[in-house]
Amino acid sequence: MASQELVKALDYILNRCNERDIEAVAAAVVRRRRDIAMFGSMPVAPDARALAEELSSQLNIEGSIEGLKNSVRDYAIRTIRQMAPELTDAQVEELSRAWIPDSKGSSGAHGDQSIPKDLLASMIDQFVSFSLGRMEEEEDKALRKEIGPWPDKYWKAFPQVIRLLITDFLKDKIDETDFNSRIGLALQMR
Repeated sequence: MASQELVKALDYILNRCNERDIEAVAAAVVRRRRDIAMFGSMPVAPDARALAEELSSQLNIEGSIEGLKNSVRDYAIRTIRQMAPELTDAQVEELSRAWIPDSKGSSGAHGDQSIPKDLLASMIDQFVSFSLGRMEEEEDKALRKEIGPWPDKYWKAFPQVIRLLITDFLKDKIDETDFNSRIGLALQMR
């Protein structure tokens, strides 16, 4: 028998949700499915201490800093593959290089890591809207007046993994749902 919470939630979704509410519910379901895939059916993310202990046992703490970075990179790659098995090897490698610097301290990404996530998400949305011809002419003119050749500047500012995802989407290699999910993952992992 369904719990009282489930009945109330279903009633709200089926009888009272507007379009904006439905989008919020859909986003919540996607996030919950991802959490279940990563952490099992636990109601919240795993205990930080238990995760730290697991990581410590997997990492070669006594090794060099480079060995530690390699261990963390390997862990990140495993995590990315679990969270987003649809990503190509090149995308997974680019993500790992972007988030875990190599020994020279370069991130492997050409974009500016200092761009806040919210701003980067907005830039991606504007760039894709423009590229698909969905952007209002007034918005394009305002951006060009304020920034100049903004599409070129945005493209140069995007991290490589974002560029790869945008390219795949604009070339119809992935659909909009996959694109949004992968972009969300890339932004979350920054």
